[in-house]
Amino acid sequence: MDRLAPPARRAHVLACGRVAYEWEQTLDAVSVYVRAPPGARGRDLDVALEPTRARVGVKGNAPYMEHELWARVKASESTWTLADGELALTLVKATRGEAWRSPFAAHGDASDAKEDERDKQRLMLERFQAENPGFDFSDASFNGQTVPDASTFMGGCGGG
Repeated sequence: MDRLAPPARRAHVLACGRVAYEWEQTLDAVSVYVRAPPGARGRDLDVALEPTRARVGVKGNAPYMEHELWARVKASESTWTLADGELALTLVKATRGEAWRSPFAAHGDASDAKEDERDKQRLMLERFQAENPGFDFSDASFNGQTVPDASTFMGGCGGG
C-alpha cells in the first residue's frame, strides 16, 4: 500500500467561510480533524464516540459539535487524540471498505459525484493492495462507468 496515494483531507466549510472540520477515509476508518478551543487540554474535553453519533465539547458546557454519523462505527475501537490544538477523531468503520460521502449524515449531499468516485476508486485500490501485498496497484484504473464498491465487491473485504 506504500505506493498508493494517501487519502486527501477534505474540508467542510460552514457559514462565513469558516472551516468546521477536515476529514479523510481509508478502508478501515474515517478521520475527522477539528480545531480545539484555544488552550484546551485533553482532560478539558468531553468526547463521546458512539456507534451512530459523535459529540465533542468542553466539560461542563453544551457540545460544540454533535452529529449523527454517515454510517455505523465500532465505537469501542474508535479513538480521539489532541495534539497541537487539533482534535483528531478516528472512527473505525463497522463495514470495512464502505465509502462515506462525509463523516456526518447531514453533510453528505450528492453534490460532488466526481469526488465520490475518486474515493471509491482509492478505497478499491487500497483493498486490492491489502489483499495482494506483492503487487503494485498505484497506476491501476477501472474500466466502465462506475467503480465497484470495496465493501461488497466479490463478497466484500471482511474484517467488518
